[in-house]
Amino acid sequence: MNIYKNMKTKKVDVAIIGHGSAGISAYKAAIKHTKNIVVIEGGEYGTSCARNGCMPSKLLISGGNAAKAIRDAYSFGISTHKTEIDDQKVMERVRSLRDQFVSKITNHIENIPKTHKIQGFAKFLDNNTLQIGKDRKVTAKTIIIATGSTPRLLPNFSELGTLGITNEDVFEWKKLPQSVAIFGTGVIGMELGQALERLGVRVTIFGRSGNVGSFSDPDIQEAANHLYHGEIDIFPGAEIQEMVPERKKVHIRFTSMYGNELEQNFDYVLSAIGRIPNVKKLDLNKTSLDLDSRGMPVYDPESMQCGKSNIFIAGDANGEKSLLHEAVDEGTIAGKNAALFPKVSKGSRRVPIGIVFTEPEMAVVGKLYRELPKESFVVGSVDFSFDKRSQMLNKNRGKMNLYIDKKSKKLLGAEMIGPKTEHIAHLLSWAIGFHATLDQLLEMPFYHPTVEEAIRSALNNAKKKI
Repeated sequence: MNIYKNMKTKKVDVAIIGHGSAGISAYKAAIKHTKNIVVIEGGEYGTSCARNGCMPSKLLISGGNAAKAIRDAYSFGISTHKTEIDDQKVMERVRSLRDQFVSKITNHIENIPKTHKIQGFAKFLDNNTLQIGKDRKVTAKTIIIATGSTPRLLPNFSELGTLGITNEDVFEWKKLPQSVAIFGTGVIGMELGQALERLGVRVTIFGRSGNVGSFSDPDIQEAANHLYHGEIDIFPGAEIQEMVPERKKVHIRFTSMYGNELEQNFDYVLSAIGRIPNVKKLDLNKTSLDLDSRGMPVYDPESMQCGKSNIFIAGDANGEKSLLHEAVDEGTIAGKNAALFPKVSKGSRRVPIGIVFTEPEMAVVGKLYRELPKESFVVGSVDFSFDKRSQMLNKNRGKMNLYIDKKSKKLLGAEMIGPKTEHIAHLLSWAIGFHATLDQLLEMPFYHPTVEEAIRSALNNAKKKI
């Protein structure tokens, strides 16, 4: 008996599974070449960034930074009353603005023709056929996987019940808890950890690598490890001995990287150890795709094509970079190639850039230290401790290393932790994109006094070594 015989079938040129940042961009790109297209969404419309990722997290961070600025006012000779934090209003603001951001995206989705949308979870029957729910099929010339990702959970996380949470739960809090244990010293763990700490929550951050952030430059990594220890209770190399629910709290017994055994109780445990691509339920085994050891499709990052097939993958679903601008670029490339298939072209990719919105901020641009051949480059360094503008702002902490090619003198990449690095990182990424050399960059204007003058200091430091 053919169980699929009585299913309603829709035939299209392009089918997009998922309508987050990558899916939206794929649709915009594909619709320029074909109107016979459908977007299939199994969950809520709206992007992870707007709903429970980069946007609400920055709102929470802004609240924490405002509270910290008031407490630090005394260092400027300004006397302030005791800082009082109304956590209910803090979270109301986070959700209110978050909902505004989400509504702008959902408004766009509502303007998409109904014939181009299907609500339901999709899975593959073969390279050209998708099953949605129990009674619908879509046959497509090409298919784009843009299913996003979900938080990776700690082992035995389910045993914690409601005391175990992810970042997606934090932004629904009406009031802030008294204490949170955060597992993960990457972007999510560090940003939320510092924000909650500044808003009066007792926070302890646990990691396994022994490091903070994702720096590959040992010099910058050492600076990061040192700087955050003064503000946040952090154990980047902890060994967890026991983690169990106990009297409506979570009891954690652990050994620090120095061998000390400690015990603490927390209201919640937040799993921030990364994200997992949403591909397991797609039944990729029914396609002809080559899958790696993780069960992920092997694909070309320049065309987003999976092997030589008619299937493309974009955004968080490919498990590479969980960044909005990367998802947008990948969706655009995938959408165009899917619509013009079998004509497939390589799309241009931007200079890699990553920013962590802690204080001090962390950023990486272009080639990482570990990606560069040894002896092929020099390092131009600057210590923000002595930067005049940073001293004025009382934010003179951190370090920046620029990587300059010895032969061409071109700027290749940078890793940094310090003040205003979200702006410095953008300037450096543009410079790398234009293939700027050390001498050309030193000819650029540097207004005085600005934190951007630190770039000139690092360049001059590199020039002495070439």
